[in-house]
Amino acid sequence: MPKNVAHQYTFAPDLIAKFPSTRYQGSKVKLADWIWEQISGLGFTTCLDAFGGTGAMAYRLKQAGKRVAYNDLLRFNYHIGLALIENKQVRLDPQEVDWLLNRRTQIDYPRFIQDNFHNIYFTDEENAWLDQTITNIRQLTDPYKFALAFFALCQACIIKRPYNLFHRKNLYIRQAEVERSFGNKTTWDRPFEEWFRVFIGEANQAVFDNGQANRALNVDAVDIPGEYDLVYIDTPYISGRGLAVDYLDFYHFLEGLTIYDEWGEHIDHNSKHRRLKRQPSEWTDKKRIHSAFERLFQRYQNSIIVVSYRSDGIPSEEELMSLLKRYKQNVRVEHFGQYKYVLSKNSKSKEVLLIGT
Repeated sequence: MPKNVAHQYTFAPDLIAKFPSTRYQGSKVKLADWIWEQISGLGFTTCLDAFGGTGAMAYRLKQAGKRVAYNDLLRFNYHIGLALIENKQVRLDPQEVDWLLNRRTQIDYPRFIQDNFHNIYFTDEENAWLDQTITNIRQLTDPYKFALAFFALCQACIIKRPYNLFHRKNLYIRQAEVERSFGNKTTWDRPFEEWFRVFIGEANQAVFDNGQANRALNVDAVDIPGEYDLVYIDTPYISGRGLAVDYLDFYHFLEGLTIYDEWGEHIDHNSKHRRLKRQPSEWTDKKRIHSAFERLFQRYQNSIIVVSYRSDGIPSEEELMSLLKRYKQNVRVEHFGQYKYVLSKNSKSKEVLLIGT
């Protein structure tokens, strides 16, 4: 098979659809082909990616011609699903991108980011650009054009951040004149406008129609309506030490952009990095995580259930298998091996795929 062919989908003789680059914590983009190899022979048409994240797995299923429902509880991720999974043909043309990147005399631009995030994530000039650009994006009435522009804005924000996260106030890392063992100051200092255009291009190239009525959702995973032949589950991860990956804490700034007018009401002003107020989740609570999986497996017991997991998590691999066997007669386990996520210090954990039929 030619290199990267599985990541591409020809939808016209002169155009190739390709999943965009991503710097998202825990993204399955490098594992999507391997996961597809494990499930491709299961015989299904409709599928749900219940914790969609970057959309890498939903996109791979879309490439395979499946009817895909993408879901994520975070609104900024939901816009990824709209842009890349539900969207069949809408793109942003160069004139529209130019419009988004210029100040309009008829628009009264707020200063929310400038007034609330000084010296936290971006420079004053960059904060002003963000206030202007999100305001322009919010003028778009087509939901898919909005989603494409919002996707590009989020990616531009992420790539200009040390560690690609918003988990602490650390603009100083970008600005310090020191030798670095990580990161790329050239990348960080490249203007927002340039990155925005790069990611608009990637998003446009990712759009294709697989002939199915795909859709994006923004609800709790157990409340998704409808039934599916296969349900893919990739929940937030709790390590064996009880440390949870809290995506809202990592990407609260992007989530805030989705509620720009009400953002201030949701900020935890006791935090130095202006995170959003904490929202308790069973998926980041080691005392409730077992019952959360139980409810999820019960909800989708009539579907093929496929779970991406890590071998050292809570619940343990054995506990998760036991839970799944309560609802599925046959459970198969596949191991990818020592796949190490960016920033992870655990070199022993293995990527696990549990398949219940």
